[in-house]
Amino acid sequence: MTSLKSGLVALVALICLGPLAAIAEERGPVTNLPLPRFVSMKASEGNVRRGPSLTHRIDWIFKRRDMPLEITAEHGHWRRVRDRDGVGGWVHYTLLSGARTASVEIEMLDLLAKPEPSALIVARLEQGVIARVEECQPDWCAVSAAGYDGWAPKSALWGITADETFE
Repeated sequence: MTSLKSGLVALVALICLGPLAAIAEERGPVTNLPLPRFVSMKASEGNVRRGPSLTHRIDWIFKRRDMPLEITAEHGHWRRVRDRDGVGGWVHYTLLSGARTASVEIEMLDLLAKPEPSALIVARLEQGVIARVEECQPDWCAVSAAGYDGWAPKSALWGITADETFE
């Protein structure tokens, strides 16, 4: 009877706590920072390996400084990353920066003077341009690229989650 009772208690706890566990944010075992999270390439070139060590084969070489990357896992000094196309692997943490960048995801993006659709156009950015992200509100991000500063709809950028805000 006792084992049946403890089994029922465990089942009730699992049912009640299940949704809460899904809400809890996953944290990296090394840094205790959220996973997944966005960073950028600090180096102008970085080897992307099949596994988290120098003995693993190099699958890719990222050759774009400031490229936004998403960290999906951590192991020691290594971070598993992916780019906007889903391509990635393991990169040494010294090649990455916490500076936030984003890539333009639409054909031609109007950079606006204010976070309003009717605001003055400051510049136009082509698809694939990498911009530094300064601030993000619920629907807009303040970015800078090629000497221009302005606001862009968050939905037109890769490197920021839809619900992310920061100053």
